[in-house]
Amino acid sequence: MTSLLFPLLQVNVAEKIKDAPDSSYQIGVVIGSFLPFVLLVGVAYWMYYRAKKADRKE
Repeated sequence: MTSLLFPLLQVNVAEKIKDAPDSSYQIGVVIGSFLPFVLLVGVAYWMYYRAKKADRKE
């Protein structure tokens, strides 16, 4: 199933930036590309912190 969805989820950032109408669009594309990774790292850190805090209580 993932092999069917993976090509649909790939975004060619270089092509979007090349076709960008102005620099503010380019900034939006870059932020939109990195935002999911930043959120994922934030959630992972939050889960680690909660697990570490719960481990100290026992």
